Amino acid sequence: MRFFKILFISVLALAAILFVGVMIVWQNVEFGGKMDEMSLVKAESSTLYKDGNFQNIPEAVTYNFITIIKELMGDQVRIPSRPFPAEVPIISDTVGMGIKATWFGHATVYIEMDGKRIMTDPMLSSHAFPLKWLAPKRYNPPPMKVEELPAIDIVVISHDHFDHLDMKTVIELAKKGSQFFVGVGIKAHLMRWGIPAKQINEMDWWESVTFNDFTIHSTPARHYSGRKWMDNSTLWTSWVIESSQHKIYYSGDSGYSPHFKKIGEKFGPIDISFIKIGDYGEDAGWRDIHMITEKSVEAAKDLNTQLMSPIHWGTFSLSYHDWFEPINLAVKYAEEKSVLLATPKIGQTISLGAALSNEMWWKPLETEIPE
Repeated sequence: MRFFKILFISVLALAAILFVGVMIVWQNVEFGGKMDEMSLVKAESSTLYKDGNFQNIPEAVTYNFITIIKELMGDQVRIPSRPFPAEVPIISDTVGMGIKATWFGHATVYIEMDGKRIMTDPMLSSHAFPLKWLAPKRYNPPPMKVEELPAIDIVVISHDHFDHLDMKTVIELAKKGSQFFVGVGIKAHLMRWGIPAKQINEMDWWESVTFNDFTIHSTPARHYSGRKWMDNSTLWTSWVIESSQHKIYYSGDSGYSPHFKKIGEKFGPIDISFIKIGDYGEDAGWRDIHMITEKSVEAAKDLNTQLMSPIHWGTFSLSYHDWFEPINLAVKYAEEKSVLLATPKIGQTISLGAALSNEMWWKPLETEIPE
């Protein structure tokens, strides 16, 4: 009897310790905040908001976890044997006219366009979750540290998942005066991290905000959200950024749907589109919110874009395909569908209108076996 009493007390104590530990972690500031009254009013006025969360239009299929487990047990090569070759980014002292773009890995792109500096989903940390032992680890480092960057004028954030919204990176950018453009609800995270409300522009789909001589348009996407839970408590979005001379598009994370054609009809032609090609699965639930590569190239055609620059591959192992599959398929389908494609290295700067070398630099790494 005494043994069972000691066992019972030990189990209770362990459960209490685990509960306290989980609560401490869950209250970590990196998980962000909750919508204030102003944001809640904005959410409730959105046609996408119902019963406390945002909806996909059309509704997304749910995951089949049996299929996902099968994919997880596959023999795909998900991590390259060594880091990608990288270049030192070309950062101009003053930003002139035209468009220059530099891929920083994953969904982060640094862009100079018609006098402004722009960045998409700034994520320059080594891990995409506060618990490093559990987090996806970056296997290709960014070409620059966030502290080395100049002041970024415009920062667009597609949604609040950790591989797209990195607390440490956005705090550093905010110190230099960046203006952040976010979907409804994400303002709460930034404010909890000490970023002033005057630097945050919270937007619903099809809303536009004028910033100096630029216009930033929030456009639809097909995804999901949630910083603590996958509860769709904040709005995911794509972005069109427009100057008097040029337009660029950033897809964020998205499945394929008619929204690409609608964006193309409203804003096309678009000079450069930065479109997600990686981190998908075979399950229908994956494909509704993460495009397979053929659909990514089709999206570029729908958008009526002059140049497609593929992103969201080769940085984190977040899905169940070979790491090199998305870029190889992008090259294949772009040729088949007559889409002009750029294939820059991490840190390599491309310029609109300039010749593209499009070296297939990843090919030597495909046959190397990871240790």
